[in-house]
Parts: sequence; structure tokens; C-alpha cells
Amino acid sequence: MVIEGNKEIFEKEVLNFEGKVLVDFNATWCGPCRMLKPVLDQIANDNKKIIAIDVDENRNIAIDYNISSIPCLILFENGKEIKRSIGLVPKNEIESLFED
Repeated sequence: MVIEGNKEIFEKEVLNFEGKVLVDFNATWCGPCRMLKPVLDQIANDNKKIIAIDVDENRNIAIDYNISSIPCLILFENGKEIKRSIGLVPKNEIESLFED
């Protein structure tokens, strides 16, 4: 299950998390973001941690990570950004973000 995030969840579940977590920066009005949601749900069901951040509701987080296009997926490991993908991408490409 994808966790809907806010500032507190982002700090706890991303910045202070030991391991890998994928953050989906999105917006409710974004068509490609809505198309990506079921794919992210499938990946999350495969024991991958995914946090969804609505850029309209969490503008400061989006600004901190220079989010200018959505959907934007950022993989964090131990609180640090290690990979980024922008736009609607296929499931296998998202899964490959988790690989070393």
C-alpha cells in the first residue's frame, strides 16, 4: 500500500528511515500521476515502501527537492536521494530504481 504523506510522515518515513523508500511527487489534477497510481500500488504490494506526496498540499517539500515536473519519483536510501525518474514510466523501470 502506498502511504499518503505529509511533512511529518516525510520526515519519519523517508528522511529518518534506514533503507530504501520511493517517494511519488504528484497532484490530484495530474493525469499521468493518476495513471501511475495503480502501478505504484502493485509495486508497494511487493514489499516496497512508497510514500505519495501531493505537491499542492506539501509545497515546501516539493520546493526543497526542486520538483518542477510531475509525476516525479525519487528513491531515497537512508534519508538521501539516490535516484530520480520524471514522467509516466513503465512498471519495470520503476522497479529497476530499487536495484543497486
